[in-house]
Order: sequence, then structure tokens, then C-alpha cells
Amino acid sequence: MIARVFAAVVALLTLVSFALGAAPERPPNIVLILADDMGYETLSSYGSADYTTPRLDALAATGLRFTQAHSQPLCTPTRVQLMTGQYNVRNYTHFGELNPKERTFGHDLRDAGYATAIAGKWQLGKDRRLLDHFGFDEHCLWWLERKSWRYGNVGELIQNGEVLPGENGEYGPDVLNAFVLDFMTRHANQPFFVYYPMLLPHSPFVPTPRSSGDPDPRATDSAYFKDMVEYTDELVGRVVDHLERLKLRDDTLVIFLGDNGTHSEITSRMVDGRMIQGAKGRTTDGGTRVPMIVSQPGTVVPGMVVEGLVDFSDIVPTLLSAAGQQAEPDRVLDGHDLMPVFRGEAPIARTWSYCWYKRGKDQNMVSTTDEEVHVFARTVRSKRYRDGRFYDIAADPLESNPLQVESLSPEVRATWAELGEVIARYDQVEAAR
Repeated sequence: MIARVFAAVVALLTLVSFALGAAPERPPNIVLILADDMGYETLSSYGSADYTTPRLDALAATGLRFTQAHSQPLCTPTRVQLMTGQYNVRNYTHFGELNPKERTFGHDLRDAGYATAIAGKWQLGKDRRLLDHFGFDEHCLWWLERKSWRYGNVGELIQNGEVLPGENGEYGPDVLNAFVLDFMTRHANQPFFVYYPMLLPHSPFVPTPRSSGDPDPRATDSAYFKDMVEYTDELVGRVVDHLERLKLRDDTLVIFLGDNGTHSEITSRMVDGRMIQGAKGRTTDGGTRVPMIVSQPGTVVPGMVVEGLVDFSDIVPTLLSAAGQQAEPDRVLDGHDLMPVFRGEAPIARTWSYCWYKRGKDQNMVSTTDEEVHVFARTVRSKRYRDGRFYDIAADPLESNPLQVESLSPEVRATWAELGEVIARYDQVEAAR
């Protein structure tokens, strides 16, 4: 009886609050964009002299630009960490798979009442049912059932379980972008989450619809990489413009990331004269340091540059926080909530980042010997590997000259010891798998 009376009172108060115009606050929409093989040196807002990226630069001007955001060195390891909030030492199996037992940010946001969609590169399992299983209401994907030509649309893209015919020779990235815009339109009246792992600017380096002349769309030349970066920028701009048209720009948290470093065939010139060679697949900064731009007018501090260390395990706790949710008490997350940083309320909490990286080219490779697994812990400036190598990354970004421990200052020696403790802690996690 008491319970029924209490419920009636709550219902009455809710009706009164609506009558007074005090409707519950809607959580922000979230658009998470992940470019493929796009290191930090490819954006003009990060000091590139070779590429023009006005839309991403404008996004940074309205929000935060992180200078020390670090991914895994390769696509699948990054996606597993990004989607689960855990370091690969806990849950990585092999290239091209996400363990169906894992909980993802798709689950989190769908459970929080969001309409959820994924559009772009999948590469995490071949069963079409996995998309709903991992928390996505809708999908439009490349590399779901098979790896194929990524930049066309002749039977390569699968949308909501059906293969798109591609009868008009469309450009694959345009088809995916149009799906994103349509999904946002159809769900403008409720919170939505769009995970947009783009196809661009990954090799093969081929012309875009903006490339000059009339080139063969399958002609390959690394010179087209510039066009591909700039078309990536254009597609991000289309998303932002559509949010403006829907009058949802201020209500939407937009996060842009690269999934790992740039392809090793690409060398980029910076405005300060440095030349940076892509190092995708390697554990140096060229393989893990990526752009990270966050914008939501009225919520995210505009025009600020954040130099503290972040990694991709931070994304899940951040999205939970943005949605007003908390992780289950027994759930293991390795990252930090970045929403206080976005709002300018607190500095970066992270003092170190950890990496357990197994490249793995096929699903039969299950060995985890040191020859195949690379482990390190780092700060912004220093990096220690499990085998004892220690580097001053600021002075030696290519990791050519390991430091001798006995020559370290007391302060740096303390960092060396702390990073060793981090590695030892996760070694125990690896041993328990």
C-alpha cells in the first residue's frame, strides 16, 4: 500500500514538473568519428604544411585539440580498445575479431535510451548479427563479411543486413556519409549515437571525387593521399553542417580521432620544417600519436589545446559520463572520464598510458610470445618497454637511442620505476588470462 502511494506521488510530481515546463534534460547526441590511418601530422591545425583541413581546423577552434592522444598502432587493436574501454591485454584475441562476450559503447548508449548506428569500416567479425549483438540498431558497413575494394560500392557495402547493389558506381565514403546524415535526420527527436569509423584515408591511395582531371578511380599513387585527407575533412564538414541544419549542433558532442599512425609510404612536411614519416604498425609515436578533436558549443571549452596524455581506453568512460550513466560496479574499465576536461573543470587525470600490442595478421596466430607482443608504458615524455628499453620521446621520437638507467636523474629514474610498476601490474593481468 505504501509503495503504491509513493509511486502515485512520484507520478503526480512528474506531471507537475512537465506542466511547469521542467521536462527532464535530454542527454547530448554523440557523433564519434574515426579516420583510418591518419596520424596527427596530417591536419593543418596540428602544424601540417602539406594538407588543408579547414573543417577539422574549425572544429578544433570551437572545441578542444589534444596534442598527446595515443591509439594502438594498428586498426583492429585500436577498435577493440576504443569500443570496450579496456587495454588489449585483457580482451584482444586476434586480428579482425571482437570477442562476442565483450560489452561495447553501443550497448552502453542503447541501454541509456539512445538510437545507435555504426557506419564505415567494421573488420571485427563476419556475422551480420554481430551489429545488433554489440548494441547497434542500424549499420552501413564495409569489411563485414569479406574484405573487398573499399572505395567503390558494387556489392561491398552492407546496410542493415542487406547488400547494397551499387548500380550507379557510387563512391563508397559518400554512401556511408549519406547514411550517417539520414540516420541523424530520422532520429533528430531523440538522443542518438553515431559511431563513424571512416574508410578514408587508408591505402590504396586512389582519386577522390575532388581529384583534378578524370583519373581512373582505381589508379594508385601516394600523391592521391593529400586528396584523400582533404576529402576526409570535407566529409566531417558535411556531418557538422547537417547538425546545424537540424538545429542540433549545440546538442551534439562531436569527437574526431585517427585510429593509428599514417601509412609508412607517406612522409609529411610540418610548418616548422620537420619531416614526419608515417609509422602505422609500429610502437613509436609515428604509429600511435593521432589527432583528437572534441567540440560541442556551450559545453566543451572552445579553442583550448590540451597537452596531457589520453588514450583510447578513455572513450568508454567519457561516453558513459556524457550520457549521464555509470559503469556497473563490477565492470573493469582502464580509462578515465574526460568530460571534466572537456568542460574545463579539471586537468587530465592520467599520468601514464599502457600499451599491449599484438599485430596478428591472421586468425590462426594465437601465440603471445615477446616476439609477437609489444608492451610499454609511457608518460608524455618518457617510454619504458617490458624488455627494459627506456626513451626520452621528446628528444628521440624515433627511439634510436635508449637511455642508460644509471645515467638518469633522480626525477627521471622515479618515472622509470613508476612505468616499470605499471608494466608489472598488467603482466599479472596477462598471466591470469
